[in-house]
Amino acid sequence: MDQQREQAVVEGCPTDLFIGGTWQAAEGGRTLGVEDPSTGTTFAQVADASPADGKAALDAAVAAQAEWAATAPRERGEILRRTYELMTERVDELALLMTLEMGKPVAESKGEIAYAAEFFRWFAEEAVRIEGSYQVAPNGKGRFLVMRQPVGPCLLITPWNFPAAMGARKIGPAVAAGCTMVIKPAAQTPLSMLKLAELMTEAGLPAGVLNVITTSDSGGVMEPLIRDGRARKLSFTGSTQVGRKLIEQAADQVLRTSMELGGNAPLLVFADANLDQAVEGAMLAKMRNGGEACTAANRIYVERPVLDEFSRRLSERMAALTVGRGTEDGVDVGPLIDAAQRGKVAELVDDALARGARALVGGSVADGNGYFYPPTVLADVPHDARLQKEEIFGPVAPLTAFDTEDEAVRMANDTEYGLVSYLFTNDLTRALRISERLETGMIGLNQGIVSNPAAPFGGVKQSGLGREGGAVGIDEYLDVKYVAINV
Repeated sequence: MDQQREQAVVEGCPTDLFIGGTWQAAEGGRTLGVEDPSTGTTFAQVADASPADGKAALDAAVAAQAEWAATAPRERGEILRRTYELMTERVDELALLMTLEMGKPVAESKGEIAYAAEFFRWFAEEAVRIEGSYQVAPNGKGRFLVMRQPVGPCLLITPWNFPAAMGARKIGPAVAAGCTMVIKPAAQTPLSMLKLAELMTEAGLPAGVLNVITTSDSGGVMEPLIRDGRARKLSFTGSTQVGRKLIEQAADQVLRTSMELGGNAPLLVFADANLDQAVEGAMLAKMRNGGEACTAANRIYVERPVLDEFSRRLSERMAALTVGRGTEDGVDVGPLIDAAQRGKVAELVDDALARGARALVGGSVADGNGYFYPPTVLADVPHDARLQKEEIFGPVAPLTAFDTEDEAVRMANDTEYGLVSYLFTNDLTRALRISERLETGMIGLNQGIVSNPAAPFGGVKQSGLGREGGAVGIDEYLDVKYVAINV
């Protein structure tokens, strides 16, 4: 029965490119395999777009832009609201599809669908709140009219770790603002985005507003679009390394850019913290999405007087997690996305162990099929270990002691990244003081999750540019126009 249900969900998902409101095969009929990371086997084939297919998608977005920008804000909002309702109604189907291609447990996939849907509900409300201003010139001899208008056709590139939410976080404000778009999901997880395009069409989204291209040649397909001149906005979520290249390409046409890039989040636990709360927060910050998140706690710094007790409690919690295929009951942690990602995690752990770290839990690759890696806790992690500098993207919790507040802040800020930090303390003045000193765009204070559609998500330093979500999220898709009026 479970296999039949899985098969039905996969067969019910579109697999062609979505261009100009129609589903169509890729040039030459090329296809791209989608792998189940829990088994390593291919279970679906989707269209593998060529550069010509990418151009056709941008052509469709450009053709639809003027009419879509003129659509009433209320109607744009209603389409987003209906999309929210459809996602909520069909959460079981969407979650299973996500688990099959990405690997996370179904319960987590359901959580992501709910999270993604909330972006559509949030921006449905923001669509009718795009405001301008009118004022008297300071010298009284004229008037200023300021309006905000859609930036124009957008290029959106999303990662594999949150196949629905990262797309919704970009599509929602683009639709609300009146922008058309071409979106390219990650090659590992294309099905969730193709299904979302089908739902949005059902919700009434006009042809050409959203165009979806799936491809194994991301650079070959997207770079010509970035340099085309007709697109006016690029939004990317992914690694800092790739983000740098895209910013260079976007400079050619001076595109507006939003970049949500890598993270290397520190988590600080002070001796006065509620340890139950700190351990629970660390589990959420570290193990959400199996550690495959830019917001994951990469470096856990614990004040020395409570280090042993915190380590014991965290190790017990990590050791109790059940690893397995995400569709199975009782599974807490699914596989990593592919062999390359598991290899990187294993390499980082082996490097730390070789430099003197100790594995309290886990620490080695499991035997068997699929790309599984066990939940791991490392103690005495030295500062020169690679995982202190590089994003882990896996279920590995490195622990390091600190003795003073200044030392904790110095270690936390000793990274090129600046996405999010986590801080656990019951001292209010310390919490405010350290929050001001931490060099990140977001801080979780006595909690392990910061993501919320109603809040501005984004980082500083090499973790990105711009913000997604919150009241400012729609600003990334709007241009400001000023009219000087002679009265």
